[in-house]
Amino acid sequence: MKSKIQFILSMIIFGTIGLVNRHIDLSSSERALLSSFIGWLFLLLIFFMLKKKISWDIVKLNALLLLLSSIALGGNWIFLYQSYDHTTIANATLGYYFAPVFVMLLSPFILKEKLSIQKCIYVIVAILGLILIVGEGISASKINDIIGLSFGLIAAAFYATLLLINKFIKNMEKLELTIIQLGLTALLLVPYVFFTSGFGIFEVPSSSIPFIFILGVINTGIGFWLFFSGMENLKGQSIAMLSYVDPFVAILISAVILQEQMTFIQILGGVLLLGSTFISEINSIKFSKRFIKTPVD
Repeated sequence: MKSKIQFILSMIIFGTIGLVNRHIDLSSSERALLSSFIGWLFLLLIFFMLKKKISWDIVKLNALLLLLSSIALGGNWIFLYQSYDHTTIANATLGYYFAPVFVMLLSPFILKEKLSIQKCIYVIVAILGLILIVGEGISASKINDIIGLSFGLIAAAFYATLLLINKFIKNMEKLELTIIQLGLTALLLVPYVFFTSGFGIFEVPSSSIPFIFILGVINTGIGFWLFFSGMENLKGQSIAMLSYVDPFVAILISAVILQEQMTFIQILGGVLLLGSTFISEINSIKFSKRFIKTPVD
C-alpha cells in the first residue's frame, strides 16, 4: 500500500508541472536547465543519504547511451515546456501522451518487436483521437493551440526516444540512472541556453523564484524519488494503470483551476488517445506474463 501511495503521489506531482511552468518567466530551455540541475542536486543528496555509490565502471560502459538519453531528456523538457506556453495544459498533455504510440511504431525497427494487428488498431485509434483534438483548433484564432500541440508531439517523440534508449542501458539502478541523466542534461543545456535564449536566469522576477524551486525540488526531485520508490514494489500492470493519474490531474487542473475550455469533440479525442494507449499497455503486460517466462536461478 505504501508503494502505491508513493507512486500515485509522484503522478500527482508530475501532473502539476504545467501549472507550475505558467508562473516561471523564463524561456523553456532555461526552465529545463534549472529543473534538471536542481532535481539532480536533490536526488544526489538522497542518493548519498541512502549510502549508495555510483558505479563509474558501469557508467563508462553505457557512456554513449547515457549521453544520447540525456539529449533526449533535455529535448523532451524543452518542447514540453514550450507546449505549455502556446496551448492549454490539457492539449499539451494529450499531445505528450502520444509517446506510447511512437514507442509502438518504433519498436519493430529498434527492439525488433512485432507490430501486431491489435497494436495497429491502437495506433489508428490514437491517431484518430489526435485528429479530433487538432481538428477543433484549425483556425486563425487558435493557431497557438496547433503550435502548442505540435510541440507536445515533439516532446513525446523525444520521450519515446528516451524510453527506447533506456532499454539498452544495462546494470544500472533506476535512481542512479536518473541522477546521471539529469546531471548530463543540465551540463548539455548550459551551452544550448547560452547560444539560444541567453541566461535570463540572473534577471528572473522575484515572483518566479518560488516556482523555480517547486519545479526543481518537488516536480523533478521529489517526484522522481517517489516514482522510483513506489514502482520498486509494484507490478507492471499497476504501474501502467496508475501512470494515467498524471494526465488526469493535468487535465483536471486545466479545466477546473485555469478554466481552460475543451469542446466535446476534443474531449472525445482525448478519451480515444488516452484510452487506446492505456489498453495497449495493459494488454502488453498481460501478454508478457502469459508467454514470457522468467529464467530460474
